[in-house]
Amino acid sequence: MARIAWVNLPKGKHVEIALTYIYGIGKTSSQSILDKLTIERNLKIETISEDDLDKIRAEVKEYIVEGDLRRLINGNIKRLKEIRCYRGVRHQKRLPVRGQSTKTNAKTRKWKSTAIAWKKK
Repeated sequence: MARIAWVNLPKGKHVEIALTYIYGIGKTSSQSILDKLTIERNLKIETISEDDLDKIRAEVKEYIVEGDLRRLINGNIKRLKEIRCYRGVRHQKRLPVRGQSTKTNAKTRKWKSTAIAWKKK
C-alpha cells in the first residue's frame, strides 16, 4: 500500500485519482505533479515503482497539504472571527459565507445538526 503525506492511497485506482485522496491536492494539482515527473496518469497505484513513489513524495512536500493546510484554514477563519468582519460574523452564526441566498435555501447550513424532537416518525 502506497503511503504519501501520511495518507494511505487506495489500491486499484489510477495514480491521478489516488493522489486526490490527499487533502489539498485536487485533480489539476495531481495532473501537474505527474506531468512534471513524467509519470503516466493511467497507471494503477500498486504498479508504480518505489523510485517513482519517492519522486511523488518529494514533489508533494512542496505543496501545503493535510494537517498544515487544515491548520492554516482554521487559523484564517479564527482571525476573521476575531476581527469581527462580515465573513467572520457569518462563520460565527453558521450562515453561508459567500453571498448565497438564505431565504429559501441553505437549510443544511442553517439548521442545527441535532435531532428534531417534534418531528413525527
